[in-house]
Amino acid sequence: MAQTAVLNDMIERYTNPEMGKIWTEQNKVQKWLDVELRALEALALYGYIPKNIPAKVRKKAGFNLKRIHEIEKVVNHDVIAFLTNLAEKVGPVGRYVHYGLTSSDILDTALAVQIKEATALLLKELKNLLKALRFQARKHRNTLMVGRSHGIHAEPTTFGLKMALFYEEFKRNLVRLERADETIGYGKISGAVGTFANVDPRVENYVCKKLGLKPDPISTQIVQRDRHAEYLSTLAVIGASLEKLGTEIRGLQKTETREVEEFFGKGQKGSSAMPHKRNPITCERVAGLARILRGNAVAALENVALWHERDITHSSVERVIFPDSTILLHYMLIKMTGVIEGLVVYKDKMLSNLGISRGMVFSQGLLLKLVNKGITREEAYKLVQDNAKAVWENPSLTLQDSVSKDAKILKHLKPREVKEVFDYRYHLKNVNSIFKRVGI
Repeated sequence: MAQTAVLNDMIERYTNPEMGKIWTEQNKVQKWLDVELRALEALALYGYIPKNIPAKVRKKAGFNLKRIHEIEKVVNHDVIAFLTNLAEKVGPVGRYVHYGLTSSDILDTALAVQIKEATALLLKELKNLLKALRFQARKHRNTLMVGRSHGIHAEPTTFGLKMALFYEEFKRNLVRLERADETIGYGKISGAVGTFANVDPRVENYVCKKLGLKPDPISTQIVQRDRHAEYLSTLAVIGASLEKLGTEIRGLQKTETREVEEFFGKGQKGSSAMPHKRNPITCERVAGLARILRGNAVAALENVALWHERDITHSSVERVIFPDSTILLHYMLIKMTGVIEGLVVYKDKMLSNLGISRGMVFSQGLLLKLVNKGITREEAYKLVQDNAKAVWENPSLTLQDSVSKDAKILKHLKPREVKEVFDYRYHLKNVNSIFKRVGI
């Protein structure tokens, strides 16, 4: 019944009160009570129990966690312990509580409500991150920097495009999470093996509607766990995107690069040994936590295949992975939004680094210019590569200088045409079009 000490510690230390409250034992059992009370209302509405029973039960309904724990030590069943405690409080009319139901009718329906509550908070923070990414993208739309492939200088790009790329990715994550919210939002009140033998299907419809859920079209003793696996896999994908964003910032913050930097607060310290250190600790933390989300998604996938109409191998796992993953992702989103909002961008260093390769980032433009003059691509490629090789071997030489003295190239290009190749504006001409497509 009780959650692990580690999980309780995480709820208390690493979440805001809203998210933490969702996964407390108090709220979980309250959700059980909500399901039972709604089921009583439906049973009375459709004539299965006296009309006055729901009001009588609701008037005295309640529970005491300490007492539930005492009962559970004897019965070794959390829902029975809860129902026994509830019966103690409401008296003889308690005989109608749980009428025709099974434990998973309560557990699965209540869990779906908890997950949807948590998802609402995740959606809010995901939208906040999108706002931060959009702001940085627009601010740095034309902030020139070098694009890298394999970690090696490729062609010029802008930091705004880099942020716009993540903005578009997290837009997809928003759609994924909204879709997962719909997938997980199903309850079931269908009885011991899902046949409605002892409970009217209308009860399920009533309860689910009142709790903001949809009735599962078909269930066994449980809601099928492919829904839960899809949900937690979605959280893992979002975590992977956060890790990707954090890894990008970490790469750009390396001392040799230092194009961006996590905000370093007054009084903050980076190393117990080296006072100069300013490390991308938040991005590293997010990257590490993403691994837990992936591990939890694997655990959810393991829960899909249960024996026949149900076993309980999924139950113990879910007591950890749902609070764990929603709390972690909520924390990660808040932290990464803070990083993006406070990101320090060194535009001059971006320009300086762009010049390190001494013009070789323009090699493709030169190649295409030569191809347009009618020579074969293979010949043009060799001409440009030979000049690039000379630049690599001579630290004082630029590609433009090398090309400007190469008679083989000047045979095809005029000096004015060579100069046109080495113009950063060439690489900015379609930035606005990309931003329009992304919707920024």
